[in-house]
Amino acid sequence: MRFFFLIVFFLFSKYSFAQDSTYTRRIINTLTSKEFWGRGYTRDGMKKSADYLVAAYQKIGLLPMGIAYKQSFNFPVNTFPGKMMVAINGKKLIPGKDFIVNNESPGIKQTARLTPIDSLNYQATPSLNVSLKDKLTWSVATEVGEVTTIQLNKKTFTAIPKEISVDIENKFIPNFEAANVCGLVKGTKFPDSILIITAHYDHLGGMGADTFFPGANDNAAGVATLLSLAKYYAANPQPFSIGFICFAGEEAGLLGSRYFVENPLVPLSKIKFLLNLDLVGTGEAGMTVVNASVYPKAFAMLNAINNKNQYISKINPRGKAANSDHYFFTEKGVPAFFIYTQGGPSAYHDIFDKPETLPLTEYKDLFKLIVGFNQKLME
Repeated sequence: MRFFFLIVFFLFSKYSFAQDSTYTRRIINTLTSKEFWGRGYTRDGMKKSADYLVAAYQKIGLLPMGIAYKQSFNFPVNTFPGKMMVAINGKKLIPGKDFIVNNESPGIKQTARLTPIDSLNYQATPSLNVSLKDKLTWSVATEVGEVTTIQLNKKTFTAIPKEISVDIENKFIPNFEAANVCGLVKGTKFPDSILIITAHYDHLGGMGADTFFPGANDNAAGVATLLSLAKYYAANPQPFSIGFICFAGEEAGLLGSRYFVENPLVPLSKIKFLLNLDLVGTGEAGMTVVNASVYPKAFAMLNAINNKNQYISKINPRGKAANSDHYFFTEKGVPAFFIYTQGGPSAYHDIFDKPETLPLTEYKDLFKLIVGFNQKLME
């Protein structure tokens, strides 16, 4: 009989983790879909994403961290909602694949000859430049420059660019409305002691009317892992309160996390530790922990849990870095790690960061490692 129960327990545990993986994959597929348009600044991509996350929080059973789930703020942003046409030597190029426009570029409509500056850079007029790049990497700008720069993919465009025809529409939004989405599971013994799990849900949005950046690894994977952990903690309340924050505006310069730190919904002094999840959809080459050298005892504890259970093949320590949403918390004295995984597809800030090529190699092990680490923090 005891053997029978052990088998049932094993199968149930295996099934529950499989279900978590299914849930996580479904979240990633949804957030990277055309409907959410890169979770950015055109077609209401970011607002739709925030509303989706609020509904997910409510379904899971999280309490609002403040009076509501959304913490609204605004910032300026340069967007590209419409025309996105570039032709070189009479050949129309595909946005995202063959070219990108620099994020701070103004709109422009022009046909002109190209003058070489060097082997990689060309100029049509003082306000229109062309550069050849090994990889097209896009971002978000909070201002508009004076020069429109078109980056060409050297792998797909091999001819010498001699003439350009361009028709690009930009729209500058001085007060773009965004919101952090914040929820909480109350602690059973020490509700004023809080562990926080964070992930930014925004991505790059769309570049023109037909091209968007899905952002599967960056950072639909982090958000999906956060929601999966939220499900677990809602079903298994802990002695400490567990908070969950999905930040907006990370790609525009960590704006959502900075706003939260400047306008905290819980006292920062009550946050005992914060784990920030960004780029966690791979893991075959291990993972890296930013702030490992800042909090050596916590890093040693994380390593001990990992070594005992053989979760992740390798955990690389890294020092302080202002490269994700943990940063402003650390600056205010909140202990925090930023975790990202390594290996797998190299797609980053491009149109190829898609859910169908995201392996989620170490999702289950990372999930268990985080639960084990948080458990240790509460002892």
